[in-house]
Amino acid sequence: MTKYFATTAAAAAIFATAACAQNPLNPMHGPEADVATAPPAAPYQQVSALVPLPDFLPGMGQLFVDPATLPAGPFVAYDHDGRLVSTIYMIPVKDLNPDTSFDNLAVPGRVVDHTDIYYNAGHPGVPEPHVHIVLWHVSAADEASVAK
Repeated sequence: MTKYFATTAAAAAIFATAACAQNPLNPMHGPEADVATAPPAAPYQQVSALVPLPDFLPGMGQLFVDPATLPAGPFVAYDHDGRLVSTIYMIPVKDLNPDTSFDNLAVPGRVVDHTDIYYNAGHPGVPEPHVHIVLWHVSAADEASVAK
């Protein structure tokens, strides 16, 4: 199961990054206007207004989500200056199996620089164990803008 999950997650990250790579001929080039800066347009809502979490999460930023898409998301994350830094999916571990697929996941920020995938045991809003799939729209060096 672990090997299946790791292979599936790695393949998804590679394809998502490749599909959204910065390319002037790619119609998905650049962030969509409604999420380019905080706060994003409706139906996104600030996560801290929906669940007991801080307004800014170190390492992630200020999060917004369309409540209808919970628990998976996409969550859009912003730095202290309101700049979009990542799109995050929170996929419940119980849903990572051969009977469940996640097709046509939106990438509101469009350009993906790199991807991180890591386990989370649960937190307010997504209490069950899940995997964070973070599609970074900024360089690894620029991740520091949400470090604290």
